[in-house]
Amino acid sequence: MRVPPGPVLATLMTIAALTSVSSLRAEPSVEDFYAGKTITILIGFPPGGSYDIYARLAAAHLGRFIPGHPAIQVQSKPGGSGVGAVNYFTANAPKDGTMLGLFPETLAVAQLTEPQLGKWNVLDFTYIGSFANSNGVLVVRKDAPALTVDQMRTTPVHVGCNGRTGASYINPALLKAYAGLKLEIHCGYPGSSEISIALTRGEIDVTAGAWTVWRSRSQLLDGTVRPVIQAGLKRHKEMPEVPLMQELIGARRQAGVAEFLSAGSSIGRALLLSRMAPRNARRRCARRS
Repeated sequence: MRVPPGPVLATLMTIAALTSVSSLRAEPSVEDFYAGKTITILIGFPPGGSYDIYARLAAAHLGRFIPGHPAIQVQSKPGGSGVGAVNYFTANAPKDGTMLGLFPETLAVAQLTEPQLGKWNVLDFTYIGSFANSNGVLVVRKDAPALTVDQMRTTPVHVGCNGRTGASYINPALLKAYAGLKLEIHCGYPGSSEISIALTRGEIDVTAGAWTVWRSRSQLLDGTVRPVIQAGLKRHKEMPEVPLMQELIGARRQAGVAEFLSAGSSIGRALLLSRMAPRNARRRCARRS
């Protein structure tokens, strides 16, 4: 290949450099993009639960770390253990990086087990980062008919849950089917706050929720309820004596199912972004978060 003479080569390099600079200038900077904008964090549960707590924590601080310092707001679309919000996010959310999601760690499980409800594909989401591990926990009120695992295998107890796609239903249903617990499951409560009230009133005996929420609830601190079973890949350091679901199941294959369903605990309460967003929008959020 013949190399152009010096002046010609220099001219070509200058043109290339000017073209590159021009293309860079045509794309707005991260600061220009976010200046004056509002980022929405969408959650699928009512205020008062762990999703709301972590979303508001992010809203209070995230804007300081993004060039342009956009405002951050939290939007709640309760329904179906988060299903409604995720489906809305998938179908209607802006694809420019101005909407984030804080959704259940059971997204992949729900996609497989309830495909008629979950219209999303988890491969279309990019996880930005997680606030905390979310080992699940079954808590039982102190005056329930059965207080231990062995007692629950012979004495029925009532369990409250949100909907059939969340951990508040999945974990008790699994324990009922594979561990032989006599759990009568009642779904339809809007969120964890309403379930907590129902537990206090004695409407239900047991519920399954996130340890990150229950560990600081007054009911647990004053002994009104106590953890009896946990869900996760390993025992939480704050509950070393509380057994994992898979430890209560004798059949190896069924215990493996329990472990698979608990795998989302390592994802926990995590912010995510649609992978359908343009590459630049993904970079803007992920770079600074």
